[in-house]
Amino acid sequence: MRDMNHPLLDFAPSPALTHALSLLPLVAILRGLTAPHASTVGGALLQAGWRVLEVPLNSPQPLHSIAALRHLAADVPGALVGAGTVLSVAEVRNVAAAGGQIVISPNLNADVVRATRDAGLVSLPGVATPSEAFAALRHGAHALKLFPADGLAPVVLKAWRAVLPAAVPLLPVGGLGLHNLAAWRQAGASGAGLGGSLYQPGDDAALVGARGAALREAWGALKA
Repeated sequence: MRDMNHPLLDFAPSPALTHALSLLPLVAILRGLTAPHASTVGGALLQAGWRVLEVPLNSPQPLHSIAALRHLAADVPGALVGAGTVLSVAEVRNVAAAGGQIVISPNLNADVVRATRDAGLVSLPGVATPSEAFAALRHGAHALKLFPADGLAPVVLKAWRAVLPAAVPLLPVGGLGLHNLAAWRQAGASGAGLGGSLYQPGDDAALVGARGAALREAWGALKA
């Protein structure tokens, strides 16, 4: 029998993340984005209705791109800009200094989660097992990134939904695109992170915007 006094039943997601995901629950993973193109690519995605923009820290001068995107999105209601591939407390501090609002990692590092919370930012660590998922929530994660999703399956997410608090946002990342969004949403995904199917380094902003619009429309047409 489930313990009704379990502390995770008190889980409450970040209001900022909840609002952003209510507008469009898709995260733009802009790996390889360069600062000179941040405003044009970011502008195209914001125009297409995207509200969560991530620049992985293994991109060229990522903090410059994050700062540019944050400035661009400052007056866009619900927009969140931040970093991916955040692996250390020092990197959390750098992201915060650049104006980032969300910290996304490929793994679960309790120190990174706590530092993110302490900095007032949204924490979204990567998890691949139920043990990691529950540990992330205990450490204060606001949402969970299922990574790599192409090494898991929608049926795994469906099983997690049966045991995790219902309010926890679950976002599969890795190998997602128009071909499999429906399966993940039907399994209970709160949204998804899109990388290669949305943006490749050097892509023209108009092309990225068109892909973003197609993905937004595809998600909106799906039913959970």
